[in-house]
Amino acid sequence: MSTSENRSRTRRPATKTPAKKVASKPVRSSKAKSPDATGKPDKTPVKRATVKPAAKPASSTRTRQTAKAPPKPRAKRTKPDLQLDAYQKLHRAVTAALEDLKARDTREIDVRGKTSVTDLIVVTSGTSTRHVKSIADEVVRSAKKIGLPPIGVEGQREAEWVLVDLGDIVVHVMLPRAREFYGLERLWTVGDEEHPAALAG
Repeated sequence: MSTSENRSRTRRPATKTPAKKVASKPVRSSKAKSPDATGKPDKTPVKRATVKPAAKPASSTRTRQTAKAPPKPRAKRTKPDLQLDAYQKLHRAVTAALEDLKARDTREIDVRGKTSVTDLIVVTSGTSTRHVKSIADEVVRSAKKIGLPPIGVEGQREAEWVLVDLGDIVVHVMLPRAREFYGLERLWTVGDEEHPAALAG
C-alpha cells in the first residue's frame, strides 16, 4: 500500500458543525433614546400615543331631564299718582292742625269744576284773634313739615280773617262774626243740593 492510501484511510470523515445561532439585535426605532454629543443617553421621556375610548352610545334607559318651568313674570308696578299723593298728605296735615288747635265749625267745600284756582276750600272759626292766628300758624307749620309750604298767607296782622293758600287747598280761618258777614259757604254752595258736610277727621 502506498502511503497516500494509508493517509486517506486514517483521515476522519469531515463532520458538518452546526451553524451558530446569531441572536438578532432589536432594531431601534426613531423614538429610541440616542446618546447626545457628550456621549450620555438622552433621558427625555418618550410620549406614547394614547388612544381615546370610543364614546358610549346613549342608553335608552337614561332618565330624561325634566324641563324647568319658566319663571313667572313679575307683576308690573304702577307708578303712584304723585299729585294725588301730595293732595292726600296735605289734606291730612290740614285736618290734624285744625284738630290740634281745636278749630270750631270746620267745613270743606269741593270747588272742582267751579274754579281753576283750587280744588278744596276749608272754612273754620277761632274764638279770638289770637286763636285765629294760632290756627293759621299751625296749618302753615304742618304744611312745611311735609314739604308743601304755603304759596301765600294773608290777614295775619288783624287776625280776624286769615287766608292760607296751599295750592290745591285754601284754608280760611275766621272769627264767627266775620264768617257770618262774608258768607263764603253760601257763596260757593249756590245751586248745590246739599249743604257742605263737616270735615272728616
